[in-house]
Amino acid sequence: MKNFLYFVLFLIIALVAIVIGVIIGDYASWYFAWIVGTAMIVLVSAASGAFFDAQEEDRRNGGSHTRGH
Repeated sequence: MKNFLYFVLFLIIALVAIVIGVIIGDYASWYFAWIVGTAMIVLVSAASGAFFDAQEEDRRNGGSHTRGH
């Protein structure tokens, strides 16, 4: 649930960045791309961390998903 709330938070931040970019116009293209790109990197990193933790927990608990399958 915590990861979902982080996702929603960053989604809202991205939407605010889009609105600000539209309001400011042509001068903010570089800043807009930087903000959205940074948010996307954070979201992808958070998702990767969550998947890694889930795999490690499954491996520790002797889950059905093993390497090579």
